Amino acid sequence: MRTALSPSFGGGPEDKDGGHMFNERKETGYAEPLAGVKQKTLVFGERTLMAEFILAKGSLLPLHSHPYEQTGYLVKGHIRLKIGGREFDTREGDSWNIPVNVEHGAQIAEGSVAIEVFSPARKDYIPGKTTG
Repeated sequence: MRTALSPSFGGGPEDKDGGHMFNERKETGYAEPLAGVKQKTLVFGERTLMAEFILAKGSLLPLHSHPYEQTGYLVKGHIRLKIGGREFDTREGDSWNIPVNVEHGAQIAEGSVAIEVFSPARKDYIPGKTTG
């Protein structure tokens, strides 16, 4: 049961550090940084940020690296991950960790949903904020 005490990005209060402690499920608020890739920040705090990714079959996340540790869980679907030169055929229920600055990418074998946590919190993923 949801209550008025469950804030969301749609106007709920922030905690004292500018993060969000709760987020209610909504079908809106997705960015599309790449073709076939939808991303939405769910919650974030001072040190971590959790995002949902909806990945269309056949889409590609090109190899890249960044200064964030990234831990993920495949909620549904099938993706082929490449992390640090190693390949992983991930399916529903599988998880992974990508260390800071390690090159990684993915091929989406079927429509998928992944949840990923970034540390430190990615400023470029905080709604209403820009990189910097």
